[in-house]
Amino acid sequence: MATKATGRKTVKIGTVVSGDGQKTVVVRVESLVMHKLYHRFVRRARKFMAHDASNSCKVGDTVQITECRPLSRHKRWRVVRVIEQAR
Repeated sequence: MATKATGRKTVKIGTVVSGDGQKTVVVRVESLVMHKLYHRFVRRARKFMAHDASNSCKVGDTVQITECRPLSRHKRWRVVRVIEQAR
C-alpha cells in the first residue's frame, strides 16, 4: 500500500488480517519492489503486529499504523486510525 516517513517515525497503511489477540491486530502491508533481473515491479508483503487500544479494528479494515516504543515481544507499531472499514 503506502509508506511515508514523518520525522523519525514511519507511517504505514495496510489491511488487518487477524484480530484474535486482546488489543492486538496483525496488519499486512504491501509494497512494490523492482526485480533486479527482470526489471518488473513485484508485489511484496510484510505483516506487522500493532496495538489497537480501543479494540475497534476488524479483519478486512484498512488502517494506518505508526512506529512506537516496544509494547511487547513483537509489537512495535500502534494503530493511528481506521481509514476504511470492512464491508
